[in-house]
Amino acid sequence: MNYLLKTVAVITAAFVFQSCNLLSAAGVSSQGQPTKSVKGELTSTTANSSVNLDHSKWDALLKEYVDSKGLVNYKGFVKNQEELSKYLTFLSSQNPTDQWSVQELLAYYINLYNAYTVQLIVTNYPTKTIKDIDGNWTKGFVPVGSKNLSLGGIENGILRKMDEPRIHFAINCASISCPNLLNEAFTASKINEQLDRATKQFINSDKNDIDAKNPKLSSIFDWYQKDFKVNGSQDVIGYINQYSSEKINKDAVITYKNYDWNLNEQN
Repeated sequence: MNYLLKTVAVITAAFVFQSCNLLSAAGVSSQGQPTKSVKGELTSTTANSSVNLDHSKWDALLKEYVDSKGLVNYKGFVKNQEELSKYLTFLSSQNPTDQWSVQELLAYYINLYNAYTVQLIVTNYPTKTIKDIDGNWTKGFVPVGSKNLSLGGIENGILRKMDEPRIHFAINCASISCPNLLNEAFTASKINEQLDRATKQFINSDKNDIDAKNPKLSSIFDWYQKDFKVNGSQDVIGYINQYSSEKINKDAVITYKNYDWNLNEQN
């Protein structure tokens, strides 16, 4: 009987451990990373933070290898892996805490997601799509301090918990239908303006077909519906109308466009 109970206990513990790992990989858990929420209107500032990180290495790489349309010269990144590795090492050596401002945290985790996504493509280059890479969003290959984070964990377990829906237009999944990869690094000193620009650019791009009565929207607005709120209530149309040059009727019937997962690579 004791042997049976021990066996059951071991199996249960293993199941719980595996489940926790899966939840973490899927982004349910923050893995101990700080997830400060944006309170009220976000402002750009370097004040009230224990650190002010220098993202200039990433900024230089983006300016060199990403064009104005957000398309990426992955061959260039492949040839210049040394500089990319230096920046990744810098990011991974950090230890984010609640002493960081919400601006510093947002800039850090957005840059972390984007830089390691580029690294994932570079490591597996050539590839036609990120979806062909095993464990692309669930594998913990992003070291931060003593933790190994996944891209899904950074997005869902950290960034989405910070109550700033504009992050959906700042992180880039290396695909054509994704929001453009901004060709500059996100920084605390410009974070609000950068998020605003990325959001307006995405909503008013051909990745959405804005129409008053029959809008065809990016699947991002389908997958993350509950993140897009107006006055505290879920309201995808109301959220879009804050940024769209053409307004959608409140009673419009929304359809969602097919997502193009082909690599966002320059010709």
